[in-house]
Amino acid sequence: MSTFEWSRPVEFYETDLAGITHFSNFYRWMESAEHAFLRERGIELHDGEIGWPRVNASADFKKPIKFGDLVRVRVSVSEIRTRSVCYSFEFFVNDDDTVRATGEMISVCVKLATMKAMEIPEDIRARLEQ
Repeated sequence: MSTFEWSRPVEFYETDLAGITHFSNFYRWMESAEHAFLRERGIELHDGEIGWPRVNASADFKKPIKFGDLVRVRVSVSEIRTRSVCYSFEFFVNDDDTVRATGEMISVCVKLATMKAMEIPEDIRARLEQ
């Protein structure tokens, strides 16, 4: 499966007093990168019928990301199950290919009317597998 990359500059409000990104922002960036990944593949995150709530998220922090850095988040689908998809994330800054952090997130396909897990529709599965 292919990877997708999303990037943006680190804003001052996302940092602590030392100018280092607060850990909570990594989760926001994973979600934003996931949304961009899905849009790029023509998948609506919330289409009125199907939704993708997260059931697990984790991150490991290796090197700091600071105010003014261009954070680059590489997204890949590490596993597609019957009703869920597992994403892997790698965080980089600027043009440096040193991994600054890694993350993982699991999203479940649900029918919004009932909020019950459902099988991932075949057309969506095919786009996730691109």
